[in-house]
Amino acid sequence: MSALTVDQRPGRGWDDLVRIWEQTDAPEGCKVEIIEGIVTVSPAPSNRHNSVAWKLQRQLASIIPADWGIYQTLAVAVPSRSGLYIPDLVVAPEAVVDAAPTQENGSENFIQAEVAELVVEITSKFNARHDRISKPAGYAHAGVPLYLLVDGWAQGEPTITLYGEPKDDVYRVLQTGKFGDGIQLPAPFGIVIDTGVFPTAC
Repeated sequence: MSALTVDQRPGRGWDDLVRIWEQTDAPEGCKVEIIEGIVTVSPAPSNRHNSVAWKLQRQLASIIPADWGIYQTLAVAVPSRSGLYIPDLVVAPEAVVDAAPTQENGSENFIQAEVAELVVEITSKFNARHDRISKPAGYAHAGVPLYLLVDGWAQGEPTITLYGEPKDDVYRVLQTGKFGDGIQLPAPFGIVIDTGVFPTAC
């Protein structure tokens, strides 16, 4: 099953897109997102995909501040780019996630992307393009400081790329490597991610 476009009528405002997103009835485990103004449904991730997410989460949990959380199904919004993504991992302050909706954050179903400290996307076979192109542009536009792309479907062999220093819709590549290489997350994380524990395809 590949990603499915739910609605692509032009001229929809942000509130209309969010309403469609909230009302989309997708099969259990599927991921419903808004990507460049289009509501999409993607199949549930594979076992290996989930394994990578867990192995990353376990490493990050040992070093993040006590008042931050690591979330696997937390939606993050970039209204200015008509985007509402559900990254594989989001590191964000617990207070932001626990806060009641206000006029600024608008919903109890997502947070604004700019409050995230780190976003991780793990590519899937059918929607890797979004993780490589559309989503990083959105995260950079929102000013998310660090974006980690785990690309098990890269041409040749699986890769992992750390992006940072966002400006406009573009990140700078801070480090890239293959599975097995250590990836250094800068402050405030200060940890070398062990990618040697990742399964070879995800």
